[in-house]
Amino acid sequence: MAKKSGSGLQSSAGLMRYYEADKNAIHVQPKTVMIVGAVVGIAILFLSAVNHVWP
Repeated sequence: MAKKSGSGLQSSAGLMRYYEADKNAIHVQPKTVMIVGAVVGIAILFLSAVNHVWP
């Protein structure tokens, strides 16, 4: 019979380490992503109209 070692979460495929690594990740709020996307879209439309590439 195999000997158990550790915290008993061997079948979790490293999820505990994933959550520990997530603490160091860059977090961006969804509202920020939507605002940046809208500003970029408006800038593209504006530049297209200025350069007479408007469809």
